[in-house]
Amino acid sequence: MMAHDIQKHDSNSTNVLHSLAAGAIAGALAKSTIAPLDRTKINFQISQEPYSGRAALKFLCDTYAKDGFIWLWRGNTATMTRIIPYAAIQFTAFEQWRKLLEVDSLNTKNNGGLKFLSGSLAGVTSQTLTYPLDLARARMAVSTKNDYKSLGDVFKKTFKVEGIKGFYRGYVPTILGIIPYAGTSFFTYGSLKSFMKEKHGYENTVVNLACGAVAGMAGQSSSYPLDIIRRKMQTSIITGINYSNLRTTFIMIYK
Repeated sequence: MMAHDIQKHDSNSTNVLHSLAAGAIAGALAKSTIAPLDRTKINFQISQEPYSGRAALKFLCDTYAKDGFIWLWRGNTATMTRIIPYAAIQFTAFEQWRKLLEVDSLNTKNNGGLKFLSGSLAGVTSQTLTYPLDLARARMAVSTKNDYKSLGDVFKKTFKVEGIKGFYRGYVPTILGIIPYAGTSFFTYGSLKSFMKEKHGYENTVVNLACGAVAGMAGQSSSYPLDIIRRKMQTSIITGINYSNLRTTFIMIYK
């Protein structure tokens, strides 16, 4: 019995390490690939300029012409510093929450709610542990060299001007947003994979990629308004507009 418990513990530890590594690599590759587009998104989220495909392309071209190709990835170091532990923790937390809630138990029927809950809890866990890095990444993405020279400079100036509280500016809308985002993403991804495997017998890289794409769109769409609110709150010290709390920011955006 003791040997069985030790073996089970070792197996779970190995699974955790595998989830950490897989999540970290997946997060790093995904975010690095779309970094210029992500930077463009944040720029339009915090500005008063209306978005259009032409305006987005102009932003990318102007950035390239003014600062060079590498500048399109400005803030990506902060993104990597944040996304590697974030994605690693999120994927691992999801697997552990699934086990804790017995999502895959044979006795659990119609477990869609538990899948959603597992994803939401995983998102809250990872977002809470890495939030200051997300704030630093957002500020670097929309700032210039004169504002922040490096990731360390962001932390130094944020602490000096705003104190510890400054590192969690926008935390409330972030958590409110991550609940539907992570829950919907993991639920959609898992449900689509199961459907394709059970109904059509498909399970390969292309199918996984397609399921992930649909899950990402569903998750992002479900929480996007709150994503705009958190970005405006995170970068208010740069834009000079006082987005002090969730309610005030919501009303100002609506007006």
